[in-house]
Amino acid sequence: MTDTTVPKTGKTRAPRGEARARLIAAARDLVRRRGFAGTSVDDLCAAAGVTKGAFFHHFASKEALGVALVQDWTETTGAMFSAHPYNDLPDPLDRVFAYLDLRRALLDLPLPEFSCVAGTTVQESFETFPAIRAAAGDSVRSGLGHVQAHLAQALAAHPVRGVTAEGLAAQFQVAVQGGIILAKALNDPTPARDAFDHLERYLRLLFDRPAV
Repeated sequence: MTDTTVPKTGKTRAPRGEARARLIAAARDLVRRRGFAGTSVDDLCAAAGVTKGAFFHHFASKEALGVALVQDWTETTGAMFSAHPYNDLPDPLDRVFAYLDLRRALLDLPLPEFSCVAGTTVQESFETFPAIRAAAGDSVRSGLGHVQAHLAQALAAHPVRGVTAEGLAAQFQVAVQGGIILAKALNDPTPARDAFDHLERYLRLLFDRPAV
């Protein structure tokens, strides 16, 4: 059964100066569970504990909130991946496999919590909210960057004819976004795990790196 309840965080009023951040945090939760269209301004205000006046003080429209949400998601995830210890491994291919391990670990979270905000919103807003689509495009390109530099270094050390770091990085996003869609459709994270496992097998074959 779909959860249509509003989080009870709306019982307390947001402290002065925190309304914008609380609205974005509420949107991150609600949009991943309900979708962008299924989340109203009233829902967001109730979850964040702010008035509609405060909402429209910070955002000219729901679309503007959607853009800010995706941009915040890009910054937050970018910082998380940049700070992760896998970036310090000496072998670039080991970094790639460690990145996949981190992606797998995120699948232990409840399904809405490992959903991608950019991927979720762009499916609904591709034509109806072009500003959100553009922000989601930037987010996806940022996601490519999380692993592309490591792939480029791996290919520099072990060239593979016809294969580029850009193309491989895009395949990572296909696995991530496609795995999440299948997980949502089936209400089961297994397809997302399988997508990462298949991607790792492909990379090990490509780079002749057997599993230990």
